[in-house]
Amino acid sequence: IVYGGKGEPETVNVDARTLERHIEKGAFLTTLLMLDVAGKKTRVIPRQLQLDPVSDRPVHVDFMRRIEGSTVRLEVPVHFKGQGESPGLKKGGVLNIVRHEILMECPADNIPEAIEGDLTGLEIHGTLHISSIQLPEGVRPLVREKDFTLASIVAPTSVIEEQRAAQDAASAA
Repeated sequence: IVYGGKGEPETVNVDARTLERHIEKGAFLTTLLMLDVAGKKTRVIPRQLQLDPVSDRPVHVDFMRRIEGSTVRLEVPVHFKGQGESPGLKKGGVLNIVRHEILMECPADNIPEAIEGDLTGLEIHGTLHISSIQLPEGVRPLVREKDFTLASIVAPTSVIEEQRAAQDAASAA
């Protein structure tokens, strides 16, 4: 179904193999597409995808019309780089991902495939906030918190248990 914009909702048929190829590429729900229905081209963004529970093949897709210059609200995935350059992770720290996706408002023509956070230089107990991310032009987070946390590096459980045991031994002595 294609809905939104100034037109009425309309039912369309999409080639199953072409649709499957777009879904398999990843980031399907954040990709602007051009549908050609009976010679009439319409810019759309997929809003909902229903898969068959047995075969995992697409059964139904809702598309929303997007005119040029419009904005869209959607969940953008967060990816992390620089794990090898993080002193906290090298010392055995564990990456604690607080947000896997961020609700963003984006221009329909400039939807980021993912937001990339850099862990380079983060020590144990270090945190990565949204303010340290360079967002594409026109893209803004819709999370209410001003400078929310994306990820942190925490001490591994074994280190914490060793520290507690050492404290208990010191207090017993």
